[in-house]
Amino acid sequence: MSQTKRNYKATFILDNRGKEDTVETIIEGVKKEIAALQGEVTAVENIGRREFIRKTDDKFPAGVYVQVNFSAPATAPAALHERLRLNESVYRALVQNA
Repeated sequence: MSQTKRNYKATFILDNRGKEDTVETIIEGVKKEIAALQGEVTAVENIGRREFIRKTDDKFPAGVYVQVNFSAPATAPAALHERLRLNESVYRALVQNA
């Protein structure tokens, strides 16, 4: 039985300090994680580098923001957070219903 897919809008803050990975490579990795959860990416928007309003680390005052629209089963947001928790290239992730 197939699960009903829902539409989501996710915002990611990427951290590529000290890494050879480009932003595009990190985005492709995130898209693969979504696909592993039976999700389908519909749109990707690279918003660019933005300064943080509240800095938690003086060595990391800004990050690259990316918005990804995708459809996936209802269990996908929690599973995506869990999968990206150990990924050092994704600083923060926010997944909302679209």
